[in-house]
Amino acid sequence: MIPVLLILIPLLTGLLSFVVKHQSKNIAWVSSLATLTVVLYGLAINTCNCNNNFTAEWLPSLGASFTVNLNGLGYMLCLLTAFTFPLLFLGTSSRNIGKGGNYYALMLLSQAGLMGVFVAYDGLLFYFFWELALIPVYFLCSIWGGAKRIEATFKFFIYTFLGSLFMLIALIYISQKASSFALADLYNVTLTAHEQYWLFACIFAAFAVKMPIFPFHTWQPLAYEQAPTSVTIVLSAVMVKMGLLGIIRWLIPILPQATSVASNAIIIFSIIGIVYASLLAMQQQSIKRIVAYSSIAHMGLMCAALFTRTELGVQGVLLQMFFHGINILGLWLVVDIIEQKTGITQLNQLGGLAKRMPSLAIFMVVITLANIALPLTNSFAAEFLMFTALFQYSMWAAATAGIGIVLSAVYSLNMVQKIFYGNTSTATATVTDINSNEKAALAIITLFILVMGVYNTPLVELTKTAVAGVLAK
Repeated sequence: MIPVLLILIPLLTGLLSFVVKHQSKNIAWVSSLATLTVVLYGLAINTCNCNNNFTAEWLPSLGASFTVNLNGLGYMLCLLTAFTFPLLFLGTSSRNIGKGGNYYALMLLSQAGLMGVFVAYDGLLFYFFWELALIPVYFLCSIWGGAKRIEATFKFFIYTFLGSLFMLIALIYISQKASSFALADLYNVTLTAHEQYWLFACIFAAFAVKMPIFPFHTWQPLAYEQAPTSVTIVLSAVMVKMGLLGIIRWLIPILPQATSVASNAIIIFSIIGIVYASLLAMQQQSIKRIVAYSSIAHMGLMCAALFTRTELGVQGVLLQMFFHGINILGLWLVVDIIEQKTGITQLNQLGGLAKRMPSLAIFMVVITLANIALPLTNSFAAEFLMFTALFQYSMWAAATAGIGIVLSAVYSLNMVQKIFYGNTSTATATVTDINSNEKAALAIITLFILVMGVYNTPLVELTKTAVAGVLAK
């Protein structure tokens, strides 16, 4: 029942927030903490065998059932989601949000959709939750976003909707061959090479848009810049992982022959995306766009390593999925605090904040170093595994992707220098340090970065079965 609770808790509390609007913030807090507690309890009682299955009848005439299951990969992503939302609410608790009841309700519904995607073991159910996670984000962006929110939201919706539509067509076709949408039946379906190729193109398009990777990424920078920061956190820390999970669970095992044929091209495009996004990040003045392009580069590396289909590559991707979510959560919280304190997100208008906000400067330096995978931070081991896999695949692929590491250090450290050091500007001369809630949220993230930098064995053990599952195909 644990996977069912992970869906029901945010779903029911989200619906409740629409009704009891004056208590919506408290409801969101209780809901997010309850969800985190359920995930931690599930991990505690399933230390040796992370498996929890539930099946109920649902649309039997279509061959679909309500089948949810938690394995190591599902637990990891559910833990990331459950960890993100309370920290998000804690770090942004001082914000005055108009129509707060609707806002918190939609946030919780998006969490329910994300949990559903991570635990669904039925193709139609997977698609249902895939769309459920998208719809609340559409309204959150279009109502609470920036000046160009309608343009950004429309572009985001069109990209993701078209990708999802192709995926639905492919899933329906495969289910007809398998006589059901059950994941186990889809794994055993027999498809010709021609069928696999066009089905792969349809399904991969949906996942590539969601991550996103080059050249499916063009919706992302504007959406991240215009969406409210809390929504951007959900998008970049958690929602992009839906695409990677889809590849691991729904693409490679079902269409292994097409995967083998397409791997080289996908790795090439992913590496192009790493360098391209990194070069664009170096040219940006907007902090939000720098972080957005940084995320594209990281997702490109993960996608390239995943399609090497080696043990090192897959294990590195699984670790980085979690670590990237935590690091990017920290970066966006810092960006949000700076915007709230100064009203500015342009590098050339900032400076000297370390004098006014020393605590924030310390947190930002640690999180930035984690984002560029400095040794003794959480991402180092994951990126080391991914680059080793790429090196084994092709020395030139690893060398080209390695340019991204150099450029990442350049634009990340340049961002820290221009924001926190040098002379204060008119906008930064009078700001005050961060409040206790913001310190608590960033301190938890920083502690996690440092602890997991030297001890990540629990996550490695948790994801062993997922690695074996990908390589088996």
